[in-house]
Amino acid sequence: MPEKLLDKSITTQRSSAVLSLAQLLQQRPTPTAALIEPGLLPASGILFVGGEPKVGKSILVANLALALASGCSRAGFDVPAPRRVLICQFELPVSQFARRLAPMRHPLGEAADGNFFIDTEAAGHLLSAPRGLDHFLRVIRIAKAEVVVLDPLYSTHDQDENDTRAMAALCQTLLRLRDASGAALIVVHHVRKSVGRHEIGSAFRGSSALHAVGDSYLLLVRPSPQAATIELRFQFRYAPACPPRSLTLDAETLWFQACTSTPAPAHARHKIETADVQRALAASGSARFNQLRQQLMDQSHCSRRTAQLAIQRACQEGSIVQDNGQYRLPLGPSSLRVAPQ
Repeated sequence: MPEKLLDKSITTQRSSAVLSLAQLLQQRPTPTAALIEPGLLPASGILFVGGEPKVGKSILVANLALALASGCSRAGFDVPAPRRVLICQFELPVSQFARRLAPMRHPLGEAADGNFFIDTEAAGHLLSAPRGLDHFLRVIRIAKAEVVVLDPLYSTHDQDENDTRAMAALCQTLLRLRDASGAALIVVHHVRKSVGRHEIGSAFRGSSALHAVGDSYLLLVRPSPQAATIELRFQFRYAPACPPRSLTLDAETLWFQACTSTPAPAHARHKIETADVQRALAASGSARFNQLRQQLMDQSHCSRRTAQLAIQRACQEGSIVQDNGQYRLPLGPSSLRVAPQ
């Protein structure tokens, strides 16, 4: 008789874990609101933030962390409620990090003070090692953090980021950290050297492994070296697509803010026509390759690569000739037919 009662209890437990479609719909599950809207950071989700060096990743992430801690909506991102945030950053000494945060805090007053925490002993602890993982779980419990920032990811491990298997193991560790703590993760990570215009999640190093665990991807791109703005590009697993967004940095407060006007068009990488190369040589008579390339870059505000390709194309077309290391217009009537500027 006891064995039958035990079997019945086990059967009841198992059946309660299996629902029919009608039972599931009767429960009317409602989606949990994201911690940062629109859909940037789902509750208990993982957001990867990336970009080229010195583009402003760490500053933007600190902005997001302070917005979360204060419950203030900033730079076009909606923060529905204040959250307890723990920053684990590895690049700056604690004193320098404090100096960076001071101007950011000023516009908020004391709104973020009780919810914003810093792991001052993060350096030297690796997620890829059991003792390191235990450290991060311990400080998350101490802070009662709902959101954890890891900046940057490469400082939290000793794996080869070009090794898919090693990155997959690291991503599993991120999942263990999230699941054991119940906190959402914001992870700052590097991108590959060459990133296409429409690449977002695939631009991150180890992207094939990251795609298995990331819920959202935020890519920072500077449209041109001369531009004062950065462009944010988004990729979400669960939320609808979001158009790119342009931000500018306030040098006094170190807060990014939405651009209120259309940025000036970038001057880099304009196409140079063959006539432009001919005009440059008509003005100088002749020039060495480096001189001609620099002249084209100055007059057209283009990249070195664009100027180089224009010179090569003009040579192949016979519009200019190379003679004893010098470039010049060809002799004869054709050299007089240079299009007016």
